[in-house]
Amino acid sequence: MTKNFDAQAFIANVTQEIQTQLAGGKKALCGLSGGVDSVVAAALVHNAVPGALTCVYVDTGLMRTGETDEVESVFRQQFNAPLVRVDAQDHFLQLLQGVTDPEQKRKIIGEAFVRMFEAQKEALAQEHGKIHGLVQGTIYPDILESQSGDFVKSHHNVGGLPEDMDFELVEPLRTLYKDEVRAVGQALGLPDSMVFRQPFPGPGLAVRCIGEITREKLDILRAADLIVRQELDGMGIWQYFAVLTDMRSVGVREGKRAYGYVAAVRAVSSVDAMTANWFPIPHEKLEVLSQRITAEVPDICRLVYDITNKPVGTIEWE
Repeated sequence: MTKNFDAQAFIANVTQEIQTQLAGGKKALCGLSGGVDSVVAAALVHNAVPGALTCVYVDTGLMRTGETDEVESVFRQQFNAPLVRVDAQDHFLQLLQGVTDPEQKRKIIGEAFVRMFEAQKEALAQEHGKIHGLVQGTIYPDILESQSGDFVKSHHNVGGLPEDMDFELVEPLRTLYKDEVRAVGQALGLPDSMVFRQPFPGPGLAVRCIGEITREKLDILRAADLIVRQELDGMGIWQYFAVLTDMRSVGVREGKRAYGYVAAVRAVSSVDAMTANWFPIPHEKLEVLSQRITAEVPDICRLVYDITNKPVGTIEWE
């Protein structure tokens, strides 16, 4: 079939749906992650019902280096909407202590997000009035991979939601694929830095840190991931990142035995995130990545490159 998605027509239709859902002066919170999905969802609601939206950014401690400050700065420059930043690093790490199963991680994070939003709902009620809706950047692949018949994994914003949450979901993008979301973002006039920001999972580094999550392991992963982003930025790769495995390997440092983590590099090409092909990073660049990561991150003594397509592998490791 010929693809004929019309971003402007979609915006007109979904604007009416949002206005109907939030009619009568209803207010909404948006769980802002800084990724393109949540930003486009926030822009649609903000434009459809001016004054109805308050965005909440939860700093889970599972973000990349400098990401929280960057998201807040870009949002405040582009949106004339309230933004609440919540520091919940200790809370999320405590909830995830000892948890190794990926599905359990996602469900814990999904519920913790909602409980944070519920707390903010109560705190903001006096200033903004009663808040009814929770705006999420849920897209169609999230739903497809989370549904029971074709289950792949529980996306935190779908299968990870608690049944007793006190919100009406507002999900204007739930019928779209990633490329369509980007087209809507462009049609809304959002800057390319937002629209074409590489995807980042809602659970953050929790699904790139294999096994139990600790502050130490997250710091190691952040350092490796920063190098990957520095070296691969501008190469036209759809998504690229580092993974910290739960495996340790014997190495040699300064002529002595070392025993450090094995890290992986993942880089893929995709359009809609439903399928993906591993990206052929030039050998020279792989050598630079290996030299920098093992030299600058002393806790890592071995680097591997993931050459698995989706399917059979998912883009994220967990």
